[in-house]
Amino acid sequence: MSWYENAIIYHIYPLGFCGAPQFNEGGEPVRRLEKVLDWIPHLLEMNVDAVYFSPIFESVEHGYDTIDYKMIDRRLGDNEMFKNICEELHKNGIHVILDGVFNHVGRKFWAFTDIQEKGQNSQYCGWFQNLNFGGQSPCGDPFWYEGWNGHYNLVKLNLQNPDVCNYLLDAVGYWMDEFKIDGIRFDAADCIDFNFFKRIRTFCKSKNPEFWLMGEIIHGDYNRWANPEMLDSVTNYECFKGIWSSHNSKNYYEIDYSINRQSGANGGIYRNLKLYNFVDNHDVDRLASKLETPAYLNTCYTLMYAMPGIPSIYYGSEYGIKGAKRDGWDDSPMRPCLNLEDMKNENTELYQHIVKLGRIYRAYPALRTGNYNRYQITNRQLLFAKELDGQSVYVALNLDDNPYDMQFGTHYGALVDVLNGKPVTVENGQARIHLEPHSSMIIVHDDIVNLQPEPKPVPVEVPVEVKAGQKYQHFKGGIYTVTDIATHSETLEELVIYKSEADGSVWARPKAMFMDTVGEKKRFTLLDES
Repeated sequence: MSWYENAIIYHIYPLGFCGAPQFNEGGEPVRRLEKVLDWIPHLLEMNVDAVYFSPIFESVEHGYDTIDYKMIDRRLGDNEMFKNICEELHKNGIHVILDGVFNHVGRKFWAFTDIQEKGQNSQYCGWFQNLNFGGQSPCGDPFWYEGWNGHYNLVKLNLQNPDVCNYLLDAVGYWMDEFKIDGIRFDAADCIDFNFFKRIRTFCKSKNPEFWLMGEIIHGDYNRWANPEMLDSVTNYECFKGIWSSHNSKNYYEIDYSINRQSGANGGIYRNLKLYNFVDNHDVDRLASKLETPAYLNTCYTLMYAMPGIPSIYYGSEYGIKGAKRDGWDDSPMRPCLNLEDMKNENTELYQHIVKLGRIYRAYPALRTGNYNRYQITNRQLLFAKELDGQSVYVALNLDDNPYDMQFGTHYGALVDVLNGKPVTVENGQARIHLEPHSSMIIVHDDIVNLQPEPKPVPVEVPVEVKAGQKYQHFKGGIYTVTDIATHSETLEELVIYKSEADGSVWARPKAMFMDTVGEKKRFTLLDES
């Protein structure tokens, strides 16, 4: 079984997460995305297996208008910085997924600007969908082209052109080889040529059989895109809508119908797929803004973690922050710049619930990959089991404003609600449970979560990148300023060149030695640059 089939994914929209300017005005890169390194302990506490970064390639505005497929957006940093981020995430057991915007590019994409400059003499006229010189574009170009969904700042690529496909595959290979990325989410996958998906699957899987290919699909038969010839998974928009809608309408029949249709034990049409589940993302209103009753947040997340598929968290929503489109089109409220310390003053009860769900998800294989089998349902209550190789995990949900009692048959002699660590009464093969209003239970035979001390996340320490201009204190007290990083002419070892603040003497030391420890002390400690 591949890593992504058991994964918990954390989704970040980097330009918003980092508070980057709305437009890319050029200039020197600003290493804003290094902020994610400070979030590693947070990710580990939630048992996150992968970070999915929405667009990070050089773009004009929002990331989906790409300028350069081999460059990190300068508003976020540079490629060297991102390589270090990937290395640190990987050291901590966290995979890296990038957003592949391969259906369209921005108007500043180099091949498009070549046409603007050279007209019909450009060798790239065939790179774009339906480009012709029989009229003028809405943007004033002396030619017409197809924009994605009528947006002419998003120039649609011609993915039936072999040169375009070769270019994009080369870009994917670059991120796989140099940054060791572990997967790609394909934007607007429903608009992309099937042959391109077949080719990119062969390309990526030949380099790394564990590489994950996931597509953004909003409507349609998911099997058309997710199959052994194309993608591994797609976005589960059907159940995204069903989760919040069934709570707002107080009708669990809605979401149960979708889950059974997709993955039911008696013939679900997507039983062989691990769909990407979510309750919100960068394109839709935050769950806390969508729910009419805030108390439903916990039950929504319990349902998402327990239903068939791959659960994901959109950054900040683990604390129940709100965000909804403005004027029906402005997505910026769903893409805020967030400070982790500030968020800890938000819905900490929800966060601890999600942390607990992550631990439970890790502990029980049946919860991750078992068959869905609904036991009982009313408009406001739902009881189902996830079953695998003789292991049953029961999930009970109550969205009513009043308590509710349930009884169900079980082959176990003893059960416990692992969410709360409380035993469940079992007599003569019948389990009896009491659900408080707006509550959920995950009921198991063996409580291997609460009987063990809660593990504390132990992140791998992120080494400081030594740079010219930084001041360090030697463990004996002296203050030094790094003046340069040199390369040994014979061994090619990196050397730190540093100058004493006391007497101006200049010293050189191998970088590895400069950064190591003496006993339990760091040899050199970076001083606060503020």
